[in-house]
Amino acid sequence: MDRRTFLKSATGAGMAAATGGLAMPALAQSSSKTLRFVPQANLANFDPIWGTQYVVRNAAALVWDTLYGVDSKFQPQRQMVETEEMSSDGLTWTFKLRSGLKFHDGTPVTSKDVVASLVRWSARDPMGLMIRAIQVSLEPVDDLTWKWVLKEPYPKMLLALAKNNSPCTFIMPERIAKTDPFTQITEYVGSGPMKFLRSDWVPGAKAVFEKFADYKPRSEKADWLSGGKNIFVDRIEWVIMPDPATAAAALQNGEVDWWETPLADLVPVLKGHKDINVDIGDPLGNIGAFRMNHLFPPFNNLKVRQAVLTALNQEDYMRAVVGDDDKLWKSLPGFFTPGTPLYTEEGGDILKKRNVAEAKKLLAESGYKGEPVICVVAQDMAATKSMGDVTAELLKSIGMKVDFVATDWGTVGARRAQKTPPDQGGWSMFHTWHAGADCVNPASYTAIRANGDKAWFGWPNVPAVETEVTNWFKAKDLAEEKAVMGRLNKAAVENVVFAPTGFYLSYQAWRKNVTGVVSGPLPFFWDVKKA
Repeated sequence: MDRRTFLKSATGAGMAAATGGLAMPALAQSSSKTLRFVPQANLANFDPIWGTQYVVRNAAALVWDTLYGVDSKFQPQRQMVETEEMSSDGLTWTFKLRSGLKFHDGTPVTSKDVVASLVRWSARDPMGLMIRAIQVSLEPVDDLTWKWVLKEPYPKMLLALAKNNSPCTFIMPERIAKTDPFTQITEYVGSGPMKFLRSDWVPGAKAVFEKFADYKPRSEKADWLSGGKNIFVDRIEWVIMPDPATAAAALQNGEVDWWETPLADLVPVLKGHKDINVDIGDPLGNIGAFRMNHLFPPFNNLKVRQAVLTALNQEDYMRAVVGDDDKLWKSLPGFFTPGTPLYTEEGGDILKKRNVAEAKKLLAESGYKGEPVICVVAQDMAATKSMGDVTAELLKSIGMKVDFVATDWGTVGARRAQKTPPDQGGWSMFHTWHAGADCVNPASYTAIRANGDKAWFGWPNVPAVETEVTNWFKAKDLAEEKAVMGRLNKAAVENVVFAPTGFYLSYQAWRKNVTGVVSGPLPFFWDVKKA
């Protein structure tokens, strides 16, 4: 069955479900004390530092609090921190926690917990690694105070501690935070507004969160990850529904309350339902990504990567992801979020027009020896499945051999971390997407970094890109930042850090008896109420 036929049948199934025509799993009608939420994917693992999957970050934001939280204007605001002080030379930062903060096990949050958490976070996060490189010491001063001493100033310290992209500075008890950052944690204790009920966790089926009675929200109004995270339900249940028609039917029947990422082709059905609200989930949208493994053939060869970029047609990808609504997507000659102050298309001409003949020529010049491209593609995510189907045909069209591994998103998350050769359990490429909020500048844009072993999955090593990232951090004003961004985009395109497949918007849908749902780069459960 092709995609269009599937979507038509899925839409029909959703309509049938609304009238009782589709067999549904046994889900009880949700009470006003329980919010039932259908997330974008299965919560297969739950370590928000070990990996960068958005679904893990989204769940973690309920369980673990952060030192600072970025607001909707991308400004860092205090969260767990009461005060901070930077020395006049910019080399010493002194922070103090809010008093009375508790972990879910009843123990107080102390500076030792913070320091251990920051050590683990900074081993995996690009901004954390930058701070590590100039760190002299990081140590507690007393139970609530800690000090970070640097060799040189780091003006974006507060942004690093507040940013919303993975990994965030989620604070864990010291005993958990001392887990090797490259090994997953097995205990899930935070100080956030919800407790994770591990005994109720069934990967592939559900994850359950319970309100933490001793949480101390800030007094300020909630705004993204900042302000008071007030929870107005007793329990949040994440119900895993990889089949879009099933999720649509459950929402229409009132068996779930909120669906994070409804399929675009099912949106007309949902909009026509009197009890359902539908809106764009995040106006900053998403950037689709064809991520290549730079360590092994064939994509360790620049000309092979350039051949893919030359043959790639973003319209094919975007129509596969969002359907026929042209308002939901646009082509993207680069890597940064359209409509934001630093957006640039410099050096992006190769992405504006497909040239299959030139791509075949580049592939021949590369010396490609017919190595199979191990395409690891999640089938339980509509966007990755759709992009994967397009990629399989693209690679074949220029003469590459494709080994298509159809799997689930949890497996992709684990496999992409492996640096073994593709034919020994590794991978050649996978598809993902990056929230537009993460791609407005290089500070929190993990995927644009090209610092080899310290880079994101695929491990590109492109000094020209890293030079411009450094230059951006040193820029003195907006004009200088814009100039650097142009050079950075050009270097990233020329060296194909990864292949952007286009910019697109996604919907979210929720029952009308649920209020307080806002748009943003992740689902914010604070201030959400259910009648």
